[in-house]
Amino acid sequence: MIDTGRIRGVIFDYGGTIDSNGVHWAEVIRQAYQSVNVPVTKEEFRAAYIHGERTLGKNPIIKPHHTFLDMLQLKIDIQMESLPGSFNFDVSMKHQIAHFCYGYARTSIAKARLVIEWMSGMYPLALVSNFYGNIAAVLSDFGIDHFFPVIIESAVVGVRKPDPQIFRLGVEALGMKADEVVVIGDSYDKDIVPAQTAGCQTIWLKNTGWSEYTGNETADLIISDFAELRQL
Repeated sequence: MIDTGRIRGVIFDYGGTIDSNGVHWAEVIRQAYQSVNVPVTKEEFRAAYIHGERTLGKNPIIKPHHTFLDMLQLKIDIQMESLPGSFNFDVSMKHQIAHFCYGYARTSIAKARLVIEWMSGMYPLALVSNFYGNIAAVLSDFGIDHFFPVIIESAVVGVRKPDPQIFRLGVEALGMKADEVVVIGDSYDKDIVPAQTAGCQTIWLKNTGWSEYTGNETADLIISDFAELRQL
């Protein structure tokens, strides 16, 4: 049970939480592939998605000035290069996939913005995210950068979720005790579990994840839509 009376600050996850309302980005991108009839199975796509994430994680391909659309185009290029078979992916197909995803993010963020703005009037907000060093450019592009004076980005601080230390850094930056901070995220393994370990309260935005849920997952509060935060 969440103790709203103790909350003094809020930490948000970004990717999958604010920009897709709890739907894992692999699923969003797969829907985009389907929209242009890319002939790959779910298993082939997931392998390509993992390859893309690992490639971007190991190599400084994404630069600080890259927007989310820039990043999507780079991701899709890497994914398609690793797909099996001899597919002819023309530029227009990649363009359509990237813009499908960008539009999805823009719509999700527009809805989330109303809640974030409301919460920013009551609490100091922080963002704790596994990202590539360009989160500032992404937030600026979507017009929500001013809501997050505190940003803990994995590529900058050198700590990645699910290491609880990344949430401890967020708590320290807010200048609060861990149990005075609530963490809001979509990933049970990468957000909720490490935030609990760090001593924070947790709100799990439970939607379509990377893997099937076991049914044993716990959080102080579980929601299925970002807008439900207003009900607190």
